[in-house]
Amino acid sequence: MKAVILAAGQGTRIRAVHGKRPKCLIEVDDKTILDHQIEGLLGAGIDEIAIVVGYEKQQIIRYVQKRFRRRTRKIEFIDNPVFAITNNIYSLWVAREWVDGDGFVCLNADVIFDPEILSSALRTDSLVSMIVDREWRDETMKVIIAEDRVLQMGKKISRLEFSGTYIGITVFDQRVNARFFTEMHNLIAAGRVNEFFNVAVQELVNGGLRVGFTTTAGAPWAEIDDPLDLSFAQQNIFPQLTLAATV
Repeated sequence: MKAVILAAGQGTRIRAVHGKRPKCLIEVDDKTILDHQIEGLLGAGIDEIAIVVGYEKQQIIRYVQKRFRRRTRKIEFIDNPVFAITNNIYSLWVAREWVDGDGFVCLNADVIFDPEILSSALRTDSLVSMIVDREWRDETMKVIIAEDRVLQMGKKISRLEFSGTYIGITVFDQRVNARFFTEMHNLIAAGRVNEFFNVAVQELVNGGLRVGFTTTAGAPWAEIDDPLDLSFAQQNIFPQLTLAATV
């Protein structure tokens, strides 16, 4: 199992907080978001990691090479040269050759989480599995679930319709790799480079694939898109993560 961290975006909504730093390098306690993600992946037994970079990419590369010097041989950097005019579908697309037919977990670079959330997700037997929180969170992508499968995902799902909040982490089994990237290719070829990669997952659902899910089971997590998200995380999420790490 490999991991792809999508860290090419500019993070314009939180620029007032992080200035010219990439969003994943925002310090949320005594660590950056990226520290938490890499440590969580390593703790789950995943040591082949690709970070897709774009905006201020040299900052990320220098930081990781210094912080994870002993691990850098297994941490690759993949450039999204058109990060300013594309969304995360294109960032994942440029990582397809590195994935090379293996199973992988894909993480948005602005999500921080209790490592147990990831460990639980990696034990799923679904070909594609999304991690969801059963509680509503504003702004984030929502899912509709029926009969133990995800039927629909998107940011326009209403509070009356939603079954859970997607936390920005998806696990792909190697058996679905080729089919998933074929859907990605079709979308990219059609010029839909400003979509979320979840549109390709939705196409799999529409084609009859069962997309499963695991839940956060009440464990702490946060997606940090803007200053309010960061404030929420600092007050409510990071103290829980710190406490869990000391237990």
